[in-house]
Amino acid sequence: MSQTLPGILVVDDEPRSAEVIARVLGEDFVVHTALRASGALEILEKEWIQVIFCDQRMPERSGVDLLTEVRRRWPDVVRIIVTGYTDPQDMIGAINEAGIYQFITKPWHPDQLLLAAQGAARLYHLQREHDRLSLELKLAVPAAEVRFAEQHERVLRSYHFDALVRAPGSPLDEVCRRAAQVAAFDIPVLVLGETGTGKELLARAIHYSSLRSERPFFAVNCGAIPDELLESELFGHRKGSFTGAYANRIGLLDQADGGTVLLDEIGDVSPAFQVKLLRFLQEGEIRPVGANETRRVDVRVVAATHRDLAAEVKAGRFREDLYYRLSAMVLTLPPLRERRGDLPVLALRLLDSLSGTHGKRTKGFTEEALACIKAYDWPGNVRELQNELTRMLVLGGGERLGADLLSPHVLRGASASAAETAPSDLAIRDTGPLKDRIERMEALILMETLLRCRWNKSRAAEELGLSRVGLRAKLDRYGIARDGTFGRSH
Repeated sequence: MSQTLPGILVVDDEPRSAEVIARVLGEDFVVHTALRASGALEILEKEWIQVIFCDQRMPERSGVDLLTEVRRRWPDVVRIIVTGYTDPQDMIGAINEAGIYQFITKPWHPDQLLLAAQGAARLYHLQREHDRLSLELKLAVPAAEVRFAEQHERVLRSYHFDALVRAPGSPLDEVCRRAAQVAAFDIPVLVLGETGTGKELLARAIHYSSLRSERPFFAVNCGAIPDELLESELFGHRKGSFTGAYANRIGLLDQADGGTVLLDEIGDVSPAFQVKLLRFLQEGEIRPVGANETRRVDVRVVAATHRDLAAEVKAGRFREDLYYRLSAMVLTLPPLRERRGDLPVLALRLLDSLSGTHGKRTKGFTEEALACIKAYDWPGNVRELQNELTRMLVLGGGERLGADLLSPHVLRGASASAAETAPSDLAIRDTGPLKDRIERMEALILMETLLRCRWNKSRAAEELGLSRVGLRAKLDRYGIARDGTFGRSH
């Protein structure tokens, strides 16, 4: 039976009393009445009852006995007992057994009945909602666990050694192989390399390939923070320990307990702070600034720097004992100029990521652009490459990004690199007679102009003030070809 109003059952062996209660509640509820316990059970089997009002004294069985059975068979139904007992303590045991929601004594007031019915109906719906949410939660927990596992797996893949993009046979292969070997062993690692070579990526890969992968990873740039703030950042501080310490702060080493902390640019920290860091590495204890007590933490330290720490030790600028604490394993990342075979793959991966970030799609680079990217030294490494690709993407209008979009200094550097890679007996040298050195400059200007003009010789000749025939003669003279060869012809 479908109904919009809550269903209430009134059980009373006195017809007049049952009729009065039904009249009081009839405007807000669908009311069913029964004069005996057997009739009440029949109604409960057929109708959707949310609340039952039951008289205590009845001929077949007491109200408490009936409601005890109702509790067993229809536990959701909210049970209210109506009785002539003035002291509920007299029947407290029976009430508990029947699970009575409310105890109403006679004589009752109509408002009292109505309020009791409304409260019981709300309780019924709250119970049903609680049961529904509990079921959803039980079903959702495994799903949440699956989502967490999937997300964790994606994180592991994102920060695995494959995140260091490289081509087959790359110099990075050996570095990543050694890093993967040491990742499972809980020892400090020192990562060396120029700025922008991916030291933090390698540190994250070590962490997420270790037994600590489910614990936190934090990175802090030690060279960018003064000693006082760096100590607070790593070890924490107590409220009032220095000006501006308005509240207690938990340090990164404490937050990373069980995990890994990357101390980037460790070569830039002062000798005074080196002493504090050495104590932590020796004792495994931290003391927040302004605190008297120490706390043990279990943190793996990966340090990174662009400096030659061994040379810094010899020069007396870095503590030797701290160096040996940090360098149980030393990994050196090569710069991009030593990874020219990786540049096309890396550039395409970065371009794909930048396209998504800026919402501008492209099909990649022209052959000339890739040749220039591969030839340039990229002294700023990946950061410089990423900035250059961002500029090309923003300025580019065609399906593919051409060499004309590269910055002049990149074109000049690529041209110079091409000249330097020519055979030694054909190369235009840096030193020698003035005539040869002038010819070298001329050849570099020709190469840069052709790259900017996308090898449109008519346009390049016009820009240089040459005829097309004159330009072709100079290209033949210097052995400049579109395939990247650059050497003097005979």
